[in-house]
Amino acid sequence: MEMKWDDLIGIALLGTERRRPAGVIGDAAEAASSLLDAAAAGVVRRRAGLLPGSAGPRPKPAAPDRRPELPPAARRRLATLLADRSGSGGGNRRGAAPNLAELLPQWLAAARREGYAVPPELLPALLDVARARTDLRADALAFAGPGGRWLAQLNPDWAYALRAGAAAVPEPGPPGTETEQDQEEAARLWEEGLFAERVALLTRLRTSAPDTGLALLAATWKSERAEDRLMFLDSLRTGLSPADETFLEQALSDRSRNVRATAAELLSALPESALAARMAVRARTCVSLGPEGIVVEAPYECDAAMERDGVAPRPPNGRGERAWWLGQLVDAAPLSMWPARFGGRSAEQIIALPVLDDWQPDLHAAWCRAAVRQRNAVWARALLGPPPAPTAPVIAIGDPAKLLSILPPAERAEWVASFVAAHGLSEAFQMLGVCAVPWAAPLGRAVVDALDIARDAGSYPWSFSGVMGLAERCLDPAGAEQVAVLASAGEEAADGAPGASAYWAEAFQRLAGTLRLRAAMLAELHPRGA
Repeated sequence: MEMKWDDLIGIALLGTERRRPAGVIGDAAEAASSLLDAAAAGVVRRRAGLLPGSAGPRPKPAAPDRRPELPPAARRRLATLLADRSGSGGGNRRGAAPNLAELLPQWLAAARREGYAVPPELLPALLDVARARTDLRADALAFAGPGGRWLAQLNPDWAYALRAGAAAVPEPGPPGTETEQDQEEAARLWEEGLFAERVALLTRLRTSAPDTGLALLAATWKSERAEDRLMFLDSLRTGLSPADETFLEQALSDRSRNVRATAAELLSALPESALAARMAVRARTCVSLGPEGIVVEAPYECDAAMERDGVAPRPPNGRGERAWWLGQLVDAAPLSMWPARFGGRSAEQIIALPVLDDWQPDLHAAWCRAAVRQRNAVWARALLGPPPAPTAPVIAIGDPAKLLSILPPAERAEWVASFVAAHGLSEAFQMLGVCAVPWAAPLGRAVVDALDIARDAGSYPWSFSGVMGLAERCLDPAGAEQVAVLASAGEEAADGAPGASAYWAEAFQRLAGTLRLRAAMLAELHPRGA
């Protein structure tokens, strides 16, 4: 007797002991066998009775990728890096083998700079890795190019690539090279694109065609949501110029407090802006030169005009109102006003003047913020001063790393190298992070020497794991042999931690191996004759 498919499923779910197939009167084994036979026959009938489905439309082909192919050795290297899932391992001890997961970001950045296209067969692995690691996404999606975006449309697991927007926006060309077709495509994407795509587009245009980007933003500004206006306004930091002042002045009257504050901050970064001039007038009334030094008379109120220009009326917990208002006025005033205010003195001479009534920390901190905001290397240099001598205490004014970021790369590296040589690595991590990569030779030597001194002191290497990680990414690969010399385990320090010398040898072996790998990776991206 033929059984219906639904009946077979019901018997299988209940079990043959509770419900027997029709016509079976034997034991449980016979019932189970009969059920399987009936199911097999039913499957054949169901498959034979299926009609072929209609073929759906083929997906449109991906846009052509005209970038050159990777050299064969670089292609193999990428496959190896993408296949590695070991990470850095657990615990403090990492072993002597280089961490391939940390080499992948460097490889992607280098390949993107060289303008290579990703091999199509490696696109799925690349999108999988970038899905798990947000730190890779910008370089990975740019490297993936149009093929990556095409694949992302076919797999929900890669939807992040569509939201990120970077894959939809091409790399910026030289300013002034955009064609009429480029402008039409930009306008279409601005009107129809996802929010992330629009942010990426605006950021790109601010590099290649800042006026075009500003015009697109101004055209839709009033219809944008407050949180979107804030993100778009933040994109104007790229390519900020006096041409943006009129738009930013209008944003000072925005209904969103955060938008108003960001507009004021951007205007204060333009020393010739009307807002900077208004802040200069206010700052002059607060800071003057007396016979014994700088005299500070902080504001007694925050009026409506100050609030419109971005002064936040309520201080954070633990901060006095007058000091809070003073700091905001001074850090928004153009630094170019102070030499005339102090009798023609230079920035170094002004910093050296005594500040009366304990106002020096507030005043100097505000000048630091102004130097960073206005990208003023003269004031940054004056506020940093020379690196403190080995016997002098380290007294930071403001954020030294941010001040250093304004200086030219060579000067920055020289200052940090001197600091590390004098004071070691304990307070240098943030400073090292703003130095140009690869580190200049003097800075690299100073860091390696400081690590060697830390080894001799008997501490464990993971006390310097942050610096070690930076060294793996930032040391010039040419310094691999200098590091390799330190890889041999030395004698244990008499008062050092047990086994520290062996751990240091392991760490130096890993560092040397990583540098050699980085050198090989770069060579593979620049094959001879290419």
